[in-house]
Amino acid sequence: MAIDDPVKGAEKTGGKKPPAPTTTTWGAVRPLVLRLHFYAGLLVAPLLLIAATTGLLYSLSYQAEKIVYRQELRSPDSDRTAMLTDQVEAARAEHPDGKVTAVWPSSDDEESTRVLMTMPDSEESKSLAVFVDPHTAQIRGELDSYGSSGALPLRTWLSELHRHLHLGEPGRIYSELAASWLWVVALGGLLLWIGRRRTSKRALLRPEPGATGRRRTLSRHGSLGLWAATGFVLLSATGLTWSTYAGANIGAVQGQLGGATPVVSATLKSGDGSAAGAGGHEGHEGHGGDSGPGGDHEGMDIGIDNALTAARQAGLDGPVVVKPPADGTAYVVAQRDNTFPVRLDSVAVDPGTGLILDELRFADYPLLAQLTRIGIDAHMGLTFGLVNQLLLAALALSLILIIVWGYRMWWQRRPTQDRKLGVGKPMARGAWRKVPLSVLLPLIAAAALVGWFVPLLGITLVAFLVLDVVLGAVARARAVKAGT
Repeated sequence: MAIDDPVKGAEKTGGKKPPAPTTTTWGAVRPLVLRLHFYAGLLVAPLLLIAATTGLLYSLSYQAEKIVYRQELRSPDSDRTAMLTDQVEAARAEHPDGKVTAVWPSSDDEESTRVLMTMPDSEESKSLAVFVDPHTAQIRGELDSYGSSGALPLRTWLSELHRHLHLGEPGRIYSELAASWLWVVALGGLLLWIGRRRTSKRALLRPEPGATGRRRTLSRHGSLGLWAATGFVLLSATGLTWSTYAGANIGAVQGQLGGATPVVSATLKSGDGSAAGAGGHEGHEGHGGDSGPGGDHEGMDIGIDNALTAARQAGLDGPVVVKPPADGTAYVVAQRDNTFPVRLDSVAVDPGTGLILDELRFADYPLLAQLTRIGIDAHMGLTFGLVNQLLLAALALSLILIIVWGYRMWWQRRPTQDRKLGVGKPMARGAWRKVPLSVLLPLIAAAALVGWFVPLLGITLVAFLVLDVVLGAVARARAVKAGT
């Protein structure tokens, strides 16, 4: 039984006062975490909501592309097979002012060959994809293509909406802010949820049966956040890798740790018989008076079909991309199968002799580079194919629900039902004063370090503190005025 009367309590303890309740480290830190979680959830949640909604749409775009662009992507099955050279020449004949930069040979009997070309008016990182029937070398259609993943217009539009809201570089601040805070909000909420007192351990993992009002909302918010927290942290980490400011710091650290992504060497060495203008090869054009698909190589060219055959013999099976040679460079053939286990090996093929000049196996990548590549591809929905895309959709939907329930709790915490415009208040100020110095100082140091490494997180964290100080000063001024 608890001791409520201090006099009786002193009698039962030999005339001494009962000891004051001890405060654990988590008990001292919890109000600080709760206040940070409140402000971050209130002010950053709109950006997270936008990122989650656009991310949900993007995760569904892969399957939508297969339906919307079926005419271009698929070709009728046939016993005939056209030479890859003829397929490339068909695309070049359609656009004689374009330059072939890459070719995606058909990887099955019903997939079209994709010839990527840069046009005089092509935007950076974008090209024209000409789809060719691999059986007849007839043009199936053409679409704009973006990036190394070959995103078509629908996915490109949704990707740009997710990355910068079609506002260009200034718009990337929104997505970097969302990625910077997502892991903080997720981990803070996880600590708060696990640290709650509860009568049943089951209430930790699922919504509390029979709960009503704010308690029910909190139960849903916390239990779903528990299941999704790991995914949120991974999305945040991988999203930051290609952000503007934090991404630069991550790239620098990755380079210092030897985790930079290696690239196969395609430069022709002096003395290679295939080098531009090499002795004994002047005037030996590749096909029909042309120097090959790239159109820029002046020496002997074995042709794209033979280059692909050499790469296949070197072990590059499955879907590949072939980059034609330019002055002083070789053919580069690289696997493009991102699904796990990934097939991302690449080789450089001498355009004069068909010999393998260099090869790079994904297994030889530095471990950090492997993890970065797999992580980014997983963020994009590529690593596990349809399962990956459905998982991303589930995470995005979970984040949307958690944010909506968070705002609902804020509304349900309003002081009285009569104040229809009232909202919940955050934890009382001054929580940091109760944190022991042995914990507070390392926390401040860690926050400063993270804020420097993830600049937009640091800037907004300082902004939150300034806002909190200003609101506190205004509240004290009003209290003093009301008391006079």
